[in-house]
Amino acid sequence: MKNSKRGLRVLSIDLIDRHRNHNMEIEVPVVIVGAGPAGLATAACLNKLSISNVVIERDDCHASLWRKRAYDRLKLHLGKDFCNLPHMPFPPDYPTFVPRVEFLRYLDQYVNRFRISISYNRNVESAFLDDKNGKWTVRVKDTTSNDSDAVEVYVAQFLVVATGENSQGYVPPVKGLQTFQGQYMHCSTYLNGRDLYGKNVLVVGCGNSGMEIAYDLSNWGANTSIVIRGPVHYFTKEMVYIGMSLLRYLKIEKVDKLMMLMSNLKYGDMSNFGVVRPKDGPFIMKKKGGTTPTIDVGCIKKIKKGEVKVFPAISNINEGKIVEFVDGRNGEFDVIIFATGYTSTVLKWLKDYRGLFNENGMPKPNFPNHWKGEHGIYCAGFSRMGLDGISSDAKRIADDINMIVNARKLPGGEDNHACLKLLKS
Repeated sequence: MKNSKRGLRVLSIDLIDRHRNHNMEIEVPVVIVGAGPAGLATAACLNKLSISNVVIERDDCHASLWRKRAYDRLKLHLGKDFCNLPHMPFPPDYPTFVPRVEFLRYLDQYVNRFRISISYNRNVESAFLDDKNGKWTVRVKDTTSNDSDAVEVYVAQFLVVATGENSQGYVPPVKGLQTFQGQYMHCSTYLNGRDLYGKNVLVVGCGNSGMEIAYDLSNWGANTSIVIRGPVHYFTKEMVYIGMSLLRYLKIEKVDKLMMLMSNLKYGDMSNFGVVRPKDGPFIMKKKGGTTPTIDVGCIKKIKKGEVKVFPAISNINEGKIVEFVDGRNGEFDVIIFATGYTSTVLKWLKDYRGLFNENGMPKPNFPNHWKGEHGIYCAGFSRMGLDGISSDAKRIADDINMIVNARKLPGGEDNHACLKLLKS
């Protein structure tokens, strides 16, 4: 039986490979767009239920954000107990806070273990609901093909949008930025501060990435400053681990009080340094609007020592390299690094989005009802709840599809790709 299933899978993949450049249509029960952790988790859950699927990925690798657009010293900011993907806990010998390289190794093992099928170098040009057959049509361009007219067309009963919240780096509009004579970049292109020794560097943003990059730059000998525009919570990763563990047993209000007490005892009042805490507790803020508390890896200590200077919001950039701030101060900077978050790219290709997504490419329904739309469309990785939210999304989506498949008696397939069918173009 194993040999026959393997042969069927190889045959189906071979058929697809031979016909991809002939504008053939490929029918598969589920198309997943995006091979980040959300797409991989959803595919794994579907494979566990023997529901055939294919993951479409624009890059040449899975988890490209972690593999190509993350700084060297990055670790998972939450303990590994809160970051497992479905059906595969982290190995017991992994550290509590998993470094980037080990996390990528975990994802590679995850892909192999659950035999996740990924079509790489595939840019989704459009996806729409066909009124005639009630299925999703996904038009995909093979970016490695020399034939500019070659398009792959996938026809699916279910479409899972797994491109996530962090699809494209966001640089906010800043007056005078285009005439800035230094270098500016989004933090997704920052690896380390090796080449920035002795340079004046301004980090814009005080989230996890901004604080950690400022700390890293200072360690590499850059003259580092950071823009903190408003109140921010900051804790050590151990504090956050304790808080998240206590949330299993205590009300959120009590945990928030404990968190703020620990932060006060650890850091004291930082307002004289330009760092002010919000009035609401960290987990309440996270629940209300998705604002994540900053996990301090050492930047607060450097701010206290004056090794990292704090500025408020930028008002404008003058000629040359002079940056002016809203409090009237200014400074000359060689490099500006924007740690200002990411935007969704869903609306660039998803035509029938209004049932699930708003004009910003984020789900209309609030958490925890954000993951499902009508007519077989789902989204994974948009909960603003990190890897734990991704795991929950993936399991819900797979279970819901499984229920519908069983009810309709649609082909599920004994192995991934087993029931892919090539249709006439």
